[in-house]
Amino acid sequence: MTGTGYIVRGGLVIDPVGNTVEVRDLAIANGRIVASAGDDATVIDATGKVVCPAWIDIHVHLRQPGQDAKETLETGNAAAAAGGFAAVACMPNTNPPLDNPEIIAELVERSEQASKVGIYPIATITRGRSGQEAVDFDEVIAAGAIGWSDDGDTTANSLIMRRVLEASARLDRPVIVHCEDKPLAAGAMHEGAVSRELGIPGIPSAAEEIIIARDLMLAELTGGWLHVCHVSTGRGIGLIQEAKERGARVTAEVMTHHLVMSDDWVRGDRALHNTNEPAGAPGRPGDPNTKVNPPLRPVSDTEALLAALQQGWFDCFGTDHAPHAAPEKSLPYEQAAFGLSGLEFAFPLTWALVRAGHLSELEAVRRWTVEPVRILGRRSGSIAVGEVADVTIFDPEVAWTVTPESLQTKSKNTPLLGMTLRGRATHTIIGGEVAYHGE
Repeated sequence: MTGTGYIVRGGLVIDPVGNTVEVRDLAIANGRIVASAGDDATVIDATGKVVCPAWIDIHVHLRQPGQDAKETLETGNAAAAAGGFAAVACMPNTNPPLDNPEIIAELVERSEQASKVGIYPIATITRGRSGQEAVDFDEVIAAGAIGWSDDGDTTANSLIMRRVLEASARLDRPVIVHCEDKPLAAGAMHEGAVSRELGIPGIPSAAEEIIIARDLMLAELTGGWLHVCHVSTGRGIGLIQEAKERGARVTAEVMTHHLVMSDDWVRGDRALHNTNEPAGAPGRPGDPNTKVNPPLRPVSDTEALLAALQQGWFDCFGTDHAPHAAPEKSLPYEQAAFGLSGLEFAFPLTWALVRAGHLSELEAVRRWTVEPVRILGRRSGSIAVGEVADVTIFDPEVAWTVTPESLQTKSKNTPLLGMTLRGRATHTIIGGEVAYHGE
């Protein structure tokens, strides 16, 4: 698709900065939102579609360097664009990990060459993610990292956590924490009735909540900025909200899969909770594609997380896009890798909550745009005149069946395979150029 500009005609334009939702045209020229485009602008018919700032995912695993069999910058870029994203923040549990300025600077340079999607690296907290020796907090930020995380593991050393939170207060960048008491979390799925029924060792909710509590205490002690990843329990987000009310600087993300999927999915029941969407055909009990960390929790936790989202306790959404090669997901449940693909399912799962009346269109878009921007400190999340034209057009009603062939990600590890979803990006425009054009 070419032209000196675009007129996105007749879509439902959702502006989370201006707090408006209205059917109107949107004009793009020279890479920016403009009041009007020229006569030679290419018209994109957006009738019946959602037009909004392109989405931003704060929590993605792109697997490079060193894990090309799972994902590459190119395939991750394609999956992000197909999901409606203009930018993603990538986690550092790569091989080698993102624990020094040289490797971070190299990733920044490579991503600028390989990707239209903005890729923002997150540095490790400790060298090699070993939990033993802190990285140079200042140097990795200067090299281009947007924060620090040992994601995939908790930084067990509380003194190191104190030091990185002190650096956070000084540098105004978040410490992005994966909260898991590793010895206590020795199982493979949520510990409860379903794990006992299936005979799969369980992970208790307390394994997550204990570390959330510790990290909140350290954030309050230091005045640092704590960002809690993939909160999966009602008690966990309750602890976070209590700390916020005491004045702690803490932000938190919720993953779409933790809102609409429960441990019932491990049993093979494939109903999207808290939505009006039809259930999928029964899946295979113990399908490794349902194995994720933190695990899918009971239905009661999905409801508690949704209630917290409605009350404004969560700052943003994320996908925790975690691609794995087929051999890693073909093992018995206990040996299979944790993680599922997420980038291309963010919109249909989010909009299922909107259709069910749990979330307004404006609030859904806000938590995928301006709120991630506030945390990452990158891009604008706005579609006001004069802003860079990062725009996504979604068709909220188009039905599509999840198949390996329908996905851009290199890895197809999702329990949604075979299900029919509603809603998908038709255009992702980044910097005024069409980065993705679907049907």
